[in-house]
Amino acid sequence: MKTTATALLLVIALAAGACDPDDGSTRLTVMTRNVYVGTDVDAVMAATDGEDLVGRILVAWQELHATDFTRRAEALADEIEAAKPDIVGLQEITTFRVQSPGDVVVGGTIPATQVAWDYLEILLDALEERGLDYRVVGVVQDADVELPLITAMSPPAFDDVRMTDYDAVLVSSRVTTANVVTANFEAKLPVPMPIGAPIEIPRGYVAFDATVEGSTFRFVSSHLEPASNPLILPIQQAQAAELIEAAGSGAAIVVGDLNSRAADGASYLMLKSAGLRDAWLESMRGAAGATCCFHTSLVSGLRQPDERVDLVLFRPSTEVPMKAEKAELHGTQTSTTAGGIYPSDHVGVSARFTIGVN
Repeated sequence: MKTTATALLLVIALAAGACDPDDGSTRLTVMTRNVYVGTDVDAVMAATDGEDLVGRILVAWQELHATDFTRRAEALADEIEAAKPDIVGLQEITTFRVQSPGDVVVGGTIPATQVAWDYLEILLDALEERGLDYRVVGVVQDADVELPLITAMSPPAFDDVRMTDYDAVLVSSRVTTANVVTANFEAKLPVPMPIGAPIEIPRGYVAFDATVEGSTFRFVSSHLEPASNPLILPIQQAQAAELIEAAGSGAAIVVGDLNSRAADGASYLMLKSAGLRDAWLESMRGAAGATCCFHTSLVSGLRQPDERVDLVLFRPSTEVPMKAEKAELHGTQTSTTAGGIYPSDHVGVSARFTIGVN
């Protein structure tokens, strides 16, 4: 019995050592999570005239209700609870507001203010319910678009729906932050609209100095413009150049939905040429790791991810060595807490690092 007890104590001691290195280094876990706006925004922006736009907005609004973020946030909070990241970069953390009756169709400019969904607040509430202590270190506002939603056909009646897109970063109590920057990229995508003036789609980033147990590095989270159309690629590359500048020249971790395919996308290669290394490649050699995309409805079986665009990149320095130990995917299965749909159209990625010792 004494031998068994001694062996058990040894196993416990070894397990503790695996979690808390005794060589002066520390372990850090980061996550990137595109939570998904909840509907196919690209389909709305592809409208050819006013009538087509109104029809597409109605379909998008119905899909938004079907993919209800209030339910999906429970599954996303479960992912965060399981991965225990110290820093979480969030993309498409959207707020929807409505105005009834609306004024967009008559050329009005009064912004909608009645909140229908506030994704950040909903997710923070779900994390708090699980006893998880995260604080918001930075939020950057990206696109802010208001469009008409038809509510009656005869006579025609419209509400306005306003979608405001944000990127945000959460940190745990282990992380001390300083020099926070939230900014939009100078490079923006212009989009002509069949109703009203053309709009610009801004993207942005949240950057700050993160200190964990004495090691300080620059952390940046972003969402670059998709570049499926080659004409948009220069905009994405210009944003990638600004992202590299935001990461500085020292130790850094850059995460996000970067919309550039690993390992041969043009912007991905730009980031690599700036000394940023791919945590997935360095820790999970041989694994595919596709993160984009499920069908916009989030229903299983309609589409499977086939490219890796949600990335955790890192750059060690002499002062702050880093090693990527392990990366994991999150949200690859439909969730009971999300009502049998995927938590997002993207797959989340977490990566665990050892920091502080070569």
